[in-house]
Amino acid sequence: MSVSPSSSIMDQNTTNLTQGSCGLSEMPARTFFISVYSLIFLASLVLNSLTIYVYFCKDTNQSSITVYLKNLVIADLFVCLCLILRIVKYASTSVEILRIYCMFAAPASYLNMYSSIVFMGYIAANRYMRIVRPLETHVLQTVRSTNYICIVTWAGLLCFVCVYIAVFVSSDKENSPHSGFNCEIFHNSLLKQIYLVMHIASFLMFLSVLISLILFYWGNVQRLRQAQRTMPEQPGNSKLSKSKRNMRVLVVVFCVCFVPYHMVRLPYMFVNPRLHDCTSAQAFYILKELTVLLAVLNASLDPLIYFVFCKTFKAHLQRFRQNN
Repeated sequence: MSVSPSSSIMDQNTTNLTQGSCGLSEMPARTFFISVYSLIFLASLVLNSLTIYVYFCKDTNQSSITVYLKNLVIADLFVCLCLILRIVKYASTSVEILRIYCMFAAPASYLNMYSSIVFMGYIAANRYMRIVRPLETHVLQTVRSTNYICIVTWAGLLCFVCVYIAVFVSSDKENSPHSGFNCEIFHNSLLKQIYLVMHIASFLMFLSVLISLILFYWGNVQRLRQAQRTMPEQPGNSKLSKSKRNMRVLVVVFCVCFVPYHMVRLPYMFVNPRLHDCTSAQAFYILKELTVLLAVLNASLDPLIYFVFCKTFKAHLQRFRQNN
């Protein structure tokens, strides 16, 4: 069946409408995102710099939980640094700035966000194993094993990102849009498939960590209830209560930062290409960006996890406050 010229022109205009002229160049949302991201950047930079100072310059205690926390703070710091290009992207309407952001800053942000998600899962698993086996150390809880786990995690996530960047660079000359407001305008058919596979895999990774966190927390609660019923005066119950509180902090921070993003991000990839008017495209884009903002906020909230999970960090922080 042949396609009429008028139909082709209409489809082309629709594509240009949703990908080009529907940008955020004249929207007040730009100012909002620039302001909020700037505040998050400053808060994250200060908090994570202080955390790095404590962990890498002052703290000599090396344990499995400390190794995970150190890797988590490194991921948070890189998320913070990636915010610089995200702020520049919002401040500029240049396609070249958007291309640089999409080529390097966006995949780097995803790398560090999902490394944060995975390390939070490792921390929860580590704490739960200490509750289940308080008098013994599992092989996965040794410092050596923990270092290997962290290296493999970074290497695995980095492979996904390198594949995406390599395909993006190779296909960059094929796609030269004149305007746009998201990274999809640079994607050819191969990059779209890779992008989709990466997001589905990332969603499954997030879902597995979320389910694990909930199960670990529920197991902690059940263990505490059992201990309180059988031996209500046992001194170890206070440690179980503290562990329950710590796990709750971890679950709350995880859910606030990452659940909204993943509830919106995957549907966005399937629904957004079918939108044919500016209002719907912009509304969906802003909703997605608001959930990204919550995900980035994790870099500022993670120091709360360091404070409740690590006694040494708490002691150094209190000493630092007293000296100043």
